[in-house]
Amino acid sequence: MTDSTIDRNPGKGGETHQHARSGSANQAILTTNQGIRISDNQNSLRSGTRGPTLLEDFVLREKIFHFDHERIPERIVHARGSGAHGYFEATADISDLSRAALFRKGQKTPVFARFSTVAGGAGSVDTPRDVRGFAVKFYTTEGNWDLVGNNIPVFFIQDAIKFPDLIHAVKMEADRAYPQAGSAHDTFWDWASLMPESTHMLMWAMSDRALPRSLRMMEGFGIHTFKLVNAENKTVFVKFHWKPKLGLQSTVWDEALKLQAADNDYHRRDLREAIAAGNFPEWEFGIQVFDEAFASRQPYDVLDATKIIPEEEIPVRVIGRMVLDRNPDNFFAEVEQVAFCPANIVPGVDFSNDPLLQGRLFSYLDTQKSRLGTANFHQIPVNQPKCPLQNFQRDGMMQMQVPKGRANYEPNSLAAHDEEAGPRECPRTGFVTSSAATGQQESGDKLRVRAELFADHYSHARLFWNSQDTHEKAHIASSFVFELSKVDLKHVPPRMVANLRNVDEKLAKRVADGLGIALPDKAPAARAPVDMPPSDALSIHKNMKHTLEGRSVGILIADGSDAAELDALTKAVEGAKAKAMIVAPKVGATTLSDGSTRKADGQLLGTPSQIFDAIAVVLSAKGAQSLAGEAAAVGFVMDAFGHLKAIGASKEARPLLEKAGIMPDAGITGLGPDFIKAAARRFYDREPKVRMLA
Repeated sequence: MTDSTIDRNPGKGGETHQHARSGSANQAILTTNQGIRISDNQNSLRSGTRGPTLLEDFVLREKIFHFDHERIPERIVHARGSGAHGYFEATADISDLSRAALFRKGQKTPVFARFSTVAGGAGSVDTPRDVRGFAVKFYTTEGNWDLVGNNIPVFFIQDAIKFPDLIHAVKMEADRAYPQAGSAHDTFWDWASLMPESTHMLMWAMSDRALPRSLRMMEGFGIHTFKLVNAENKTVFVKFHWKPKLGLQSTVWDEALKLQAADNDYHRRDLREAIAAGNFPEWEFGIQVFDEAFASRQPYDVLDATKIIPEEEIPVRVIGRMVLDRNPDNFFAEVEQVAFCPANIVPGVDFSNDPLLQGRLFSYLDTQKSRLGTANFHQIPVNQPKCPLQNFQRDGMMQMQVPKGRANYEPNSLAAHDEEAGPRECPRTGFVTSSAATGQQESGDKLRVRAELFADHYSHARLFWNSQDTHEKAHIASSFVFELSKVDLKHVPPRMVANLRNVDEKLAKRVADGLGIALPDKAPAARAPVDMPPSDALSIHKNMKHTLEGRSVGILIADGSDAAELDALTKAVEGAKAKAMIVAPKVGATTLSDGSTRKADGQLLGTPSQIFDAIAVVLSAKGAQSLAGEAAAVGFVMDAFGHLKAIGASKEARPLLEKAGIMPDAGITGLGPDFIKAAARRFYDREPKVRMLA
């Protein structure tokens, strides 16, 4: 085969069609799935030049057949996700608590992490107000452990039997198939207002926790109470935490809305580009450990997934770290086909009797069969354990392995040697359920009930509210107002506000006033709420790191911008471990003051300020005058101010800021160190000037 082959397909007029073809020794050759080399991937086989396509064209048939079937059912929830490979490193010795091999100090374990929204479909956007999934698959030497959680430590419901109702309510309404990826509609709030146990989770969902700035800047939680089991089969209760190295950071509501228009893939792009640039996302892995004695003293039930254990009561003990250092090679094969299941657990970790957790153990496994089409989904590379795998499970759709031997059952005596007879159970090192290991017995009548303490639906919601700062409280109240304003069922908002009176009277009054309704009577509480000391750990604002590391600064320039000023600013931003991105009216060469040119990273019309953490405006007097007449430039500055971001500006850029109706904040002078320091934070005190809050 030559470097270029001419297809002489005589058509009308005898014309020929020429295509570049594989010819060099190093060029891979296109084949069918059966390995048959393809000579022409441009034209289907026809009867004559203008005749019908022939059914015998196996290349066409295979290609179209595969294309028609290359989509699989999307996840019912958590459909839109992003993922990455990395490793977990144990940094502390907890052998006294758990015999799990991955927790041995210094042990490195490969992981795959997937982050996701909950309510929207796979084609929805990254930045709606929503809970974020935070799932990690540990490929341990003792089998796969899936820690499946969220960026919020509690859940809407206490028992898994209510999960279908929750998801049916929050998804698109059945008769109209909208709204997509949002909870601000009738069915969700009708359900939520009738389910007081959801109140605590609603406080979190209406807070800035549901608007993360980046997947790299949000916490993760295992949600449920689990158990750790040591070598002597002694158990303790445990809750799992992920804490981001870059600290917590969220957007504001107006900014999140505009991000959906600016970049539907904002979080996905941010994660992938950070890893590609070598700025590997990292989280500390921590545990809260407690015993039955502690549990019995609490005014809540530790098995209730709508409750937390305040970190002031039991501090989070850091025992490891996770680093994500490799992007997927193929999104579908890895991010879409990864299958998590809370039932995937390793010796040294065990389940508690949390009724929500117990239901999830079945649901996830059952779901994978529907999505991935086979009970053999564990053979997909991203799901395969990285330790030896041996059992007598055979056959099924898409069986990729070829088990040998006559025996497919256990025990058997068909072989002369034990190793030929196949695997056997191993009581000494195998997984043993903790209650059986310790001799504990579960007994009692069969009842459809929950423990009495589960009936307290408001104490922890009140704790969350009292732990927020003034700005965060305003955001929560405003979020309730916005969401409930979208509800057409007139009886639902008052019912929800009646529930909120059990959380805080001022909150309920703010929401009622924001909706323009009378304050309803307080809803009866099944169990009277109790006051708990505020927990600073529950506040984003009290835990923000004032750092530019891992963030970005948009620098607006135009012809005539000062080259030295631009270079100094770029160097300072990068020195703070942030990304400096140049924005200009044209992405091609912008001529600077010294005659040099600079290529922009983004065009002004398509690169709004909401994708940055701070902005700087480096313009000449002529450039500022010109851009003051450009709506995109005015909006660039105006939105940054409205989204509470630091704004640095050269002296000559003032006309543009004045046209936008703003001035730099106090303490920011020019583009020097003051701006770099200010760029690491948000100016929440500015908020009353730019939007109405409840």
